Amino acid sequence: MSGWFEVQELSASYGPTRVLFGVSFSLQQGSITALLGANGAGKTTTLRALCAMVRTQGTVTLDGRRIDGLPTEDIVRKGVAHVPEGRGTFVNLTVEENLRLGAYTRRDKAEVRVGLERVYSHFPRLKERRGQQAGTLSGGEQQMLSISRALMLRPQLLLLDEPSFGLSPMVVLEIFSIMHRINESERITILLVEQNASMALDLADSAYLLESGRVALGGSSKEMQEHDTVRRVYLGY
Repeated sequence: MSGWFEVQELSASYGPTRVLFGVSFSLQQGSITALLGANGAGKTTTLRALCAMVRTQGTVTLDGRRIDGLPTEDIVRKGVAHVPEGRGTFVNLTVEENLRLGAYTRRDKAEVRVGLERVYSHFPRLKERRGQQAGTLSGGEQQMLSISRALMLRPQLLLLDEPSFGLSPMVVLEIFSIMHRINESERITILLVEQNASMALDLADSAYLLESGRVALGGSSKEMQEHDTVRRVYLGY
């Protein structure tokens, strides 16, 4: 079955160093897909390649239209939002100023206000801190802000890179629960890179396993959870 978002034979390089070698996968609209793999397998590079942030070859289509070859800002305008590892908030700006920067592609002020209230409904803690400098937020709150800023773009596809990195288990559970609600209520398609394979597979509908820049396995989350290699290497049982 072909996907709403299709990646075919995607390769990526940093200068002369090739990292991805003909990666192919597909996402169904409204789904959550996890991208698993060891450190250095190419997971982060895959997300960066989809946003044209590294030199790539291959075909990427969104709802039947090719987006490979477009500059990053045009890919964003097509509805692809990227939340990078490490959060990357503007620490000297307030929470609300960060969120408004996330809506830079939108010109309708009323729509921006609606967007703000929507992300505040998902992350009420940010509403409480709307006038606070982002650099004074906790790590979990900064991750919430990074995700919310991406949501202000009204994306069709959200690329999440290691949202649990450096956070306590309780905060991670909270963020994953919110992402599940956002996916269900707004039908935003999510591609999730996550080191915690157990949590990723519990959240996702399907998953792919990357090894050395290539897709080694793919299937439903249940199939991946039952696969011997995934259980032994990534789930620990």
